[in-house]
Amino acid sequence: MRRRDFFTSLAVIGSSIAFARMSNAQAPRKLVRVGIATVQPRTGPLWTAFEERLKQLGYTEGENISLEFIDLNGSISDASSAMKELVHRRAEVLIAPGTEIALKAAIAAATDHLPIVMIAIDYDPLASHYIASLARPGGNITGVFFQQVELAIKRLQLMREALPSIEAATVLWNANSVEQWHATQRAGTVVGLRLAGIELKEKPYDYEGALAKAASEYQGALIVMTSTEFFFDRKRLAAMALSHRIPSIFPFREWVEVGGLLSYGPDIRAMYKLAADYVDRIARGAKPADLPVEQPTKFEFVVNLKTAKALGLTVPPTVLVRADEVIE
Repeated sequence: MRRRDFFTSLAVIGSSIAFARMSNAQAPRKLVRVGIATVQPRTGPLWTAFEERLKQLGYTEGENISLEFIDLNGSISDASSAMKELVHRRAEVLIAPGTEIALKAAIAAATDHLPIVMIAIDYDPLASHYIASLARPGGNITGVFFQQVELAIKRLQLMREALPSIEAATVLWNANSVEQWHATQRAGTVVGLRLAGIELKEKPYDYEGALAKAASEYQGALIVMTSTEFFFDRKRLAAMALSHRIPSIFPFREWVEVGGLLSYGPDIRAMYKLAADYVDRIARGAKPADLPVEQPTKFEFVVNLKTAKALGLTVPPTVLVRADEVIE
């Protein structure tokens, strides 16, 4: 694996979060209960990053923090009952990861004063009026958010540069990524790439069937929008693309690490680490209303050369030199 120096940073909108990052700061001795309902396994890369950051901040499970995980087994539709159960378990902070469904479930389960830390990836909490502003969110919700639609054109441009012969592609999307699909449609017109959008509806998703719905002329490349379900199925999606010898581009590096060809997006693990900083600040007495919501400002382009070779593709050197990481 060859890695160019790359440091993911997150814009700090205000100085309140910086205090939580001081390495010599001692975590509170009082036990803090944190409730998490998630479709991602606790042992996966996202929650591992979250827990590692808590340890760096001085938290030890069972001593000064209790992490109450409820595994949704890949079905975000169960988030509502799970959040209510976490409140019943006396969680003092709720984490709402990924989707708007998770945040809605947390809001419905929490009282007005119970803090909620969101990790908003598939929606805009400001546009949807969950927060008053980024600098001063107000209420009991704060956290980190990134709106995927902003990267649509950049992803397609990178795909065209890496795969100059590609003229059409299949795009997989679902109800949680409809805005991303519309943005990608518009971007396709700009970069001159014809797109066939296939919506996934019934779970578990039939990715093979979805791909088969696209005309053969659109099966020269695969583009996958981001959603909790797609992230959970990332190994299946990467393996399907490889088995059909179709080059693919995904939202996050985690897809490329399991066999996808390309990805462009923020470091999602860094977003989960930042959520731990919010938990720390709240545990110290800070109010969510006063903690600025942060957004990623640095993004990473990852290329899997092993997959490229398996597909018989040669990625142009001009593209490889721009990659933040090349997996060989």
